[in-house]
Amino acid sequence: MGVEQWHGEDCHLAVWVQPRASREGVVGLRGEEIRISLNAPPVDGAANQALVRFMARELGVAKGRVIIVAGERSRSKRLCLKNLSRQALQTFFFKWGLGQTVDKGL
Repeated sequence: MGVEQWHGEDCHLAVWVQPRASREGVVGLRGEEIRISLNAPPVDGAANQALVRFMARELGVAKGRVIIVAGERSRSKRLCLKNLSRQALQTFFFKWGLGQTVDKGL
């Protein structure tokens, strides 16, 4: 299993969040998770909201299409990206130097 799993047009993505970072962005991979640094503190859901905003902005989708399905109170999270194109995810991977190839399967 890679960092992403496809369920029809929805993509489930494994991420590791580093809150209270000096800069926001993708840091790299941590095992089979994408490591993302965020400025927001892990208080009152601020880091979760920042993660949703960051992913929506980077993938060019509405915030409502980025859903945290597991790990709301953990640094290790699973996101569901609704109706995401494989091209958008591929562009995200290459922009941040992840070098991943998007799974073409179902």
